[in-house]
Amino acid sequence: MWHLGEVPLFAVVTATIVTIVHMQDFCQKADFECQSQDLSASAQQPLSQSVNSRWNASVLNLIQNLDHFRVSNEKLMGAFPIDEMQGNSVRTVKNCIFSESIPTPLKGPLRLVAVSKDVIEGLLDLDMATTQSETFLQYVSGGRRLPESQPLTHRYGGHQFGYWAGQLGDGRAHLLGQYTNRKGDTWELQLKGSGKTPYSRSGDGRAVVRSSLREFLGSEAMHFLGVPTSRAACLVVSEEPVLRDQFYDGNVKTERGAVVLRLAKSWFRIGSLEILSQSKELDLLRKLLNFVIEEHFPSIQTNDPDKYLAFYSRVVNDTAHLIAQWMSVGFAHGVCNTDNFSLLSITIDYGPFGFMESYNPSFVPNTSDDEGRYSVGEQASVGLFNLEKLLDALRPILTAGQQRAAETVLKGYVDIYETRIHHLFKAKLGLLGDDVEDDYIIAFLLKMMEDTQADFTMVFRELSEFSAFQLHNHNFTQAWALEDLSSHGLFPDWLSVYLQRLHRQVHDNDVRQARMKGVNPRYVLRNWMAQSAIKKAERNDFSEVELLHRILSSPFAIQSSAEAAGYAARPPKWAQTLKISCSSGSMAVELLPLINRT
Repeated sequence: MWHLGEVPLFAVVTATIVTIVHMQDFCQKADFECQSQDLSASAQQPLSQSVNSRWNASVLNLIQNLDHFRVSNEKLMGAFPIDEMQGNSVRTVKNCIFSESIPTPLKGPLRLVAVSKDVIEGLLDLDMATTQSETFLQYVSGGRRLPESQPLTHRYGGHQFGYWAGQLGDGRAHLLGQYTNRKGDTWELQLKGSGKTPYSRSGDGRAVVRSSLREFLGSEAMHFLGVPTSRAACLVVSEEPVLRDQFYDGNVKTERGAVVLRLAKSWFRIGSLEILSQSKELDLLRKLLNFVIEEHFPSIQTNDPDKYLAFYSRVVNDTAHLIAQWMSVGFAHGVCNTDNFSLLSITIDYGPFGFMESYNPSFVPNTSDDEGRYSVGEQASVGLFNLEKLLDALRPILTAGQQRAAETVLKGYVDIYETRIHHLFKAKLGLLGDDVEDDYIIAFLLKMMEDTQADFTMVFRELSEFSAFQLHNHNFTQAWALEDLSSHGLFPDWLSVYLQRLHRQVHDNDVRQARMKGVNPRYVLRNWMAQSAIKKAERNDFSEVELLHRILSSPFAIQSSAEAAGYAARPPKWAQTLKISCSSGSMAVELLPLINRT
């Protein structure tokens, strides 16, 4: 008989952080800006339903004439010095935050292949009919500038794979401008894949169809899973040839160029501050920090002498919460460099990301990550590393006392992360209140999942769909993930402890299932699903892109079209060989299966 007290806690759900500290959670629940909302509470009603009901009830006054749609970079250009040089020539840039840079139009013919109605109507106030016009197609492909738009590219640096990489910047993205919608929310519109910039280095500034499809689908899927993220409005595909060496092996192929129109409240990232600190541009560092705090952290008083410390505390807290949410849905970002970590703690820069299938803490979606630095199980550790680099960037403008206080804040990261992930996984298992056995129930479930290679998403989902009575009967013939899990020798003992824990939640069974279904998706963007859509797109068939977008906009609800497509079925065997490279987010089937890095 398995005795919980005799077995050490299996801590694979957290990263390999061993520092023991006291929790310092700086996010106050009353603060509306705090992004670390409780997923279990927010998912009582699927997010897609709440979005649809909100906008279906208010479709009046949408903009029907694109000449009336205004974006502007006036606030950004007024706040910061702009690069003295103009044009897209590649160069080292100093003493500025942005460079003026004009998108390079895609060569036609052009085709609009994906549109997010939720973004177009809900965030941009545009009538969907406007997306069918040639004018819209030109605006969102870089062929024509929006009224009053003065496109900018952002200068930043970053630590890449643990090493300072110097100047990086927007190498293939142009910031069209800020738009304030009818709700008063301001969004920054950016084209990705829109041509060379001063920061393109040796690149061509283009994105290809595969990486762009993944960016569009990935960011929208994460939003509807309830994870803070940038958004994608639409995707344009061209016939312009783009050369790509997908795996850096000398095998160059011609692909088609594409552009994504994406949005975020801000595109500033840790690397935005690092480049200024590294270049000793401290006045500009203060100016950028003051701007970010004033615009995006209204709970921090601008005249507070400790405002930079308060800002750092918030970023530490919200970064821990964001990574915990990644882990709760099995998401691996793939390239967790400091230049890809948002100061607003949202998910940005979708490249070689992936959702785990078989539970494996060593899952690495990126073929370029030979050492597994950014494996899914290391993401919390990498978050700590990135926050250390953020503190290094801030040190020159902090007093000695503030630096010591910031170091104490950073030590609290581990407890914040572990507390958050504990709550998220309790919600995934439908556990209410606190019980001494909860950590063991979670940890040993994950250990059994790893041992049996059970599917991460579907184990939790199928636990949601079975009543306690059905679980007790062990009849999992219609539940392939639980069937795999139940092959573990300790499964009956774990199930007994889990059912006893649920039994102590009196009159909670029916409510428990509904609650769990609200936080455990039935559908996530698995790499094999994206690859299937990409293969069709290469033949100019974008029907599966549209299907995936629709399905992933309601990931918690059972959908007949998704079931028919096998999106909740056992993944095909060839899916085990899929991995992605950093080369424009390219994907290909490798000859060898995924290596289990232990």
